[in-house]
Amino acid sequence: METLITYLSVFAVGGVLCVIAQILIDKTKMTPARILVGYVVAGVVLTAVKLYGPLVKFAKAGATVPLTGFGYSLAQGVEKAVDEKGLIGVLTGGLTATAAGITAAIVFAFLAALFFKSKPK
Repeated sequence: METLITYLSVFAVGGVLCVIAQILIDKTKMTPARILVGYVVAGVVLTAVKLYGPLVKFAKAGATVPLTGFGYSLAQGVEKAVDEKGLIGVLTGGLTATAAGITAAIVFAFLAALFFKSKPK
């Protein structure tokens, strides 16, 4: 039963984040790129004010997979690096914490470019 509740919370929180983004796309003149950046910044800000951590504990992947989760990872990395290295951690922590995700995105984009030919519209 606990697993079912976990699945439902992951689905609900991830779904709500996606619905909010879709509403912003449909009802405002914001570009998708600005919405994506806004989600990352929202993740950082919510982490800074200690609101996103409890959401991650509750919703797990439902909160870490969307782009707000990327902002959460950046903020967590900076916080950890500042604790360990001092002020220089502000510059290094975010990239260290998200290096695997950034690397995966670059590698998969490269592979997609190798195997698929783009077509002009």
